[in-house]
Amino acid sequence: MSASPSPPTPWPSPWWLRALARLPLPVLRGAGWLLGAALWAGGGARRRVVWRNLALCFPAQPWWRRGVWTWRTFVHFGQAVLDRLWLWHAPAAVVAQRVRLDGALDALRQPGPVLVFAPHFMGLDAAWTRLTQAIQRRWAGMYAPQTQARLDAWVRAGRQRFGAPMTVSRHTGMRGLVRALRQGYAVYLLPDMDLGAEAAVFVPFFGVPAATVTSLGRLAALGSAPVVPVIARLDARGYTVRVLPPLQGFPIGDDRADAARMNEELQRWIMADPSQYHWLHRRFKTRPPGAPSLY
Repeated sequence: MSASPSPPTPWPSPWWLRALARLPLPVLRGAGWLLGAALWAGGGARRRVVWRNLALCFPAQPWWRRGVWTWRTFVHFGQAVLDRLWLWHAPAAVVAQRVRLDGALDALRQPGPVLVFAPHFMGLDAAWTRLTQAIQRRWAGMYAPQTQARLDAWVRAGRQRFGAPMTVSRHTGMRGLVRALRQGYAVYLLPDMDLGAEAAVFVPFFGVPAATVTSLGRLAALGSAPVVPVIARLDARGYTVRVLPPLQGFPIGDDRADAARMNEELQRWIMADPSQYHWLHRRFKTRPPGAPSLY
C-alpha cells in the first residue's frame, strides 16, 4: 500500500516564520513601518480610497490632518500585517504580554451565547488571538477562504491557534453563526464593511448614507445574545484590547434603527484615533438608487 500523501505545507514555510516571530517588537514594528510606507508610496489607487473616505467622514478637518491620518493608516496596516508573525508563531507568553486585555471581561465569561461586535480596527487579529487564548469558552467566527491553498492553510492555522475555535466559511452565510449562538458560542462578528445592497440598509455613517449590513441586530435577536463590543488598538507595547459593556437596549427589532445605532457607536470609537480604522476599504462603494459614485 502506498503511503498517504503529506498534507500541504502551510505558506510561508513555518520554520522561518517562527524565527522572525522571535525578533524584538521594535524591529518588527520598524519593518511594518517600512511596509506601510511602501504601500503608501506604491498604492496610488488605494491611497486615494483612504483619502476619499476621510474627506467624506471628516469634511471639517483641515486637509493636512487628513493627510497625516492617511499616512498613519498605511503605517498601522503594515505593522498589523507583520504582527501576525508573533501573534501566530511567538510563544504564548509573548502574546499574553504584548496584547493586554481590559474592560468588561466578565461579559465574555458568562455562560450562554455572546455576540462580539469587533469593528475593523487594525488590531482585530490581535483581539481574536488574545480573546481565544484568555477566555476559556467556545468561540466561533466567520472566515473568508483565501485563494491560495497554502496561504489559506497558514491564515486558518493562525486564527485557530488558541482554544480550537470554530471557523464558519463566509460561503455558508449566517446560518452557521446562528447555529453557533444557539449552541452557546461566543461569536466574533465584523459587520462594518460595505458588502453590497443585499441584506443591507442605507443609514448614516459620519453623515454619509452607507450600505450597512443588518447582521449584528438580526443575529443578536435570533441567538438571544447580548452584544459586547471589543476595540483593539496598536500601541508601543503591542496592543490594548478593550472589552466594552454590552450594548443596552439593542437590538430593538428594526433593521434600520439597529444599523444606525451600530454606526453611531462605531463613530465614537473611531474618533479616539481615526488612523487605527481600516479606511482602505471603499466604505461607500454601494450607493442608494440613482446616487452617483463617490469614488
